[in-house]
Amino acid sequence: MSSASVTRAVEFPAGHRYHRPDWDDARNESTFGPCFRSPAHGHNYRVEVTVRGRIDPDTGMVVDLAELDRLLRERVVEPMDHAFLNDLPEFRDGWIPTTENIARAVWERLSAALVSSELVLVRVLEDRNLWADYEGD
Repeated sequence: MSSASVTRAVEFPAGHRYHRPDWDDARNESTFGPCFRSPAHGHNYRVEVTVRGRIDPDTGMVVDLAELDRLLRERVVEPMDHAFLNDLPEFRDGWIPTTENIARAVWERLSAALVSSELVLVRVLEDRNLWADYEGD
């Protein structure tokens, strides 16, 4: 059976702040620098999701793009677009909204929902000079 990978991208602006409430301001400032300072700052994020699967002989595709687009819209873009990422459940419960953890959050939001294909990579680009890749645990 032939298989292939397909990558779909979405973009949205969002804000965040690096902060550990269990650390004092001096430790947060020395660890996170300007990313700790109030108020928060934002980015225009680009999220690229790569799925892999068997090429369906009837459609020639590995994933129903309409379904993938729906999942991206409902699980990633709608909750994250123009959001303060620190307020999302993953980041309220202890994760710092770094680029790495945003990629991990996207992975967790999508991986169980994909049925016909396998999630193999989530890439989050914070800007043209910084991105993180996450491939699951």
